[in-house]
Amino acid sequence: MKQLQTEEVKALFEAILSLETVEECYSFFEDACTVKEILDVAQRLKAAKMLKEGESYATVCKETGMSSATVSRVNRCLEYGNGGYALVIDRACKE
Repeated sequence: MKQLQTEEVKALFEAILSLETVEECYSFFEDACTVKEILDVAQRLKAAKMLKEGESYATVCKETGMSSATVSRVNRCLEYGNGGYALVIDRACKE
């Protein structure tokens, strides 16, 4: 997405890539984001994992507490997005 490709966003992503431990991630994200923002992203990742495993929208909504509209958006990203969810899910499962 062109609007994300700014020097500031690049610097942010490079900063995130410099983090070496989960504890460092906690420190950075707790300073940079609200608790709700972090929990929302974590919840979307959980929904993506569940959808990738074949769970139904209803099950994902019930387990995550997300609206069907948000689950639908996550699913659209899985199906037609840039492959970010799949990449992270596949890598995380290997570790």
